[in-house]
Amino acid sequence: PEIGAVMVRGRIGGSGQPFNLGEMTVTRCALRLASGAVGHGHVQGRDKDHARRAAVLDALMQGDQADALRAAVLEVLQAEETARRATRAAKAAATRVEFFTMVRGEDQ
Repeated sequence: PEIGAVMVRGRIGGSGQPFNLGEMTVTRCALRLASGAVGHGHVQGRDKDHARRAAVLDALMQGDQADALRAAVLEVLQAEETARRATRAAKAAATRVEFFTMVRGEDQ
């Protein structure tokens, strides 16, 4: 695995002109299993073990066990991430502030 940086790009208003937001640290890993399957993993941050695990899973997903791995690993991770995002959204919603304009008497 090796650590590097990538340029993160954004768009003005979400759909306008692209611009460079800044750099982000990433770790990437490419490997070949004994079976000959090649896997690649890219993860945000500086976690070499995480990148290696992603690359191994990518290589394993190219074999006959892909459906079993999808059910045992990927779907579980997806469910955990969905729950984590729902919890975060609920916490954010609880702190939401509604702003409104008050009309003063002399403005009428």
